[in-house]
Amino acid sequence: MADLADYNPTPHVIPEGENATPLEVVGGDCTATEKLIIVMCGLPATGKTHIANRIARYISFFLAMETKIFNVGDYRRDLYGDNLPAEFFDHSNKENLAKRQHACDMALSDVTKFMKQDGVRVGVLDSTNSSRKRRTHIRDKLKALGCKVIVLETICDKEELIEHNIRTMKMNTPGYEDIDQDAALEDFKKQRQNYMDVYETVDERDGSHIKIINNQTFIVHNARGYLPQKVVHFVMNLHTLPRVFYLSRHGQSEYNLLGKIGGDAGLTEAGIEYARRLADFARNEVAMEVKKDEETGEEKRVPRPARLWTSTLRRTKETAQFIKKETISTHKWDNGDEVDWIQFQGRARRNLDELYAGVCDGLTYKEIEEKYPDEFARRQEDKLSYRYPRGESYMDVTLRLETIVFDIERTREPILIVGHQGIHRLLYAYFTGLPRDKAPYVSIPLNTVIELAPNAYGCEEKRYLLLSKEEMMKDGQDEPVTSMPVKDREAAEEIRKSTEIGPRVHSFDPMNPPSF
Repeated sequence: MADLADYNPTPHVIPEGENATPLEVVGGDCTATEKLIIVMCGLPATGKTHIANRIARYISFFLAMETKIFNVGDYRRDLYGDNLPAEFFDHSNKENLAKRQHACDMALSDVTKFMKQDGVRVGVLDSTNSSRKRRTHIRDKLKALGCKVIVLETICDKEELIEHNIRTMKMNTPGYEDIDQDAALEDFKKQRQNYMDVYETVDERDGSHIKIINNQTFIVHNARGYLPQKVVHFVMNLHTLPRVFYLSRHGQSEYNLLGKIGGDAGLTEAGIEYARRLADFARNEVAMEVKKDEETGEEKRVPRPARLWTSTLRRTKETAQFIKKETISTHKWDNGDEVDWIQFQGRARRNLDELYAGVCDGLTYKEIEEKYPDEFARRQEDKLSYRYPRGESYMDVTLRLETIVFDIERTREPILIVGHQGIHRLLYAYFTGLPRDKAPYVSIPLNTVIELAPNAYGCEEKRYLLLSKEEMMKDGQDEPVTSMPVKDREAAEEIRKSTEIGPRVHSFDPMNPPSF
């Protein structure tokens, strides 16, 4: 009977092997032949490029699908130069109209070549595409590919939002570099008016489409299939308003001091000190903003609503324990509802818990090497996909962070996220544009707050060192190595150094907060 019990001549073998990656982070149940082309549409300064970049980043990072954006403006600048005057966009000028059409056709040609490649899944054509004639032309050109095509229109009719988009996004584009800001603003408004004169909004005649109105109202027409539905779900969480969030690891824990991984330990004395300084930082930096008095032009620091997220583990909760929660004002949501805002009302989220090390939880890396030498070697081979026995991999964690990223994308208020090294590595990589396989090697040091401010063309970053190593190690202890050795040490070290504390670090004195 024992032999019969072990009899399995044709076992079920999954292609990924023992480190099977969740299907959701490698394209889900999407077939290899399903491809999608997104055609952006909308007047200038309505957030098209911002939304296109966010979509491409989401699909490439969370679904591991090769995605590329083809910005017609880049083709136009390459062909005819930067700093083109508003008259170039006058639709009554047939010569310039033909030039813009030529730039569009060059982009379409590259889209076609790209989408024909094996393994390629999503292409984005980023342009105003303001007339139905242009959009019909694009569909006709792409028809032979057999890909799904969906038009994504962005509409913005709120003057204050348009003005903000112009000043914060359009004035930083290549076409307006080294130009007086007032002159650039006036020229851009003329350019926008030229497009308004001929603009035709998207309707059923344009086929499958998504219409986004002021980042509040969404109209979806005939968007079917796995990829279009993922795009719909994602864009309903986007907005183009400025936002910022802050990543902080927990303070030094008892397990950090012992070199152990995982666990649910409390903080050391140094960890408690960091928690106190983080509370000061939260009050004086995260919960404050600079506003200019419209009458006097004077800049003042004023309170702003802020959020606080932690994991459900003890060390992050203890790190946030000194952050004061108090009602500061009546806060108005974008739907008109008003609430009494409780500053830093904590939200413990299990999705933010550290990568679970399974049978290795509570061990040092030296102990793992001695007790599980094969597992130790396997993780060195592929840190991204390696799954601890009865535990998790970075790929598993990526799956549960998708919800967190959606919430960060949709939130307007600044967020302080007190979490863990593995979690913050993935969040940092996603928002700063790092490839997913580089995430496990990102430097996320203790006692440091990382400020990230995503925008249409990238992500601005600052780092604040709240507690120096010299202050933390008064007892003579040195901070233990908390990242496992890797096989390709040179490559990992290069990634770590490029993201570690450097010239972007800002010292923060909790007794003397920065003035503006």
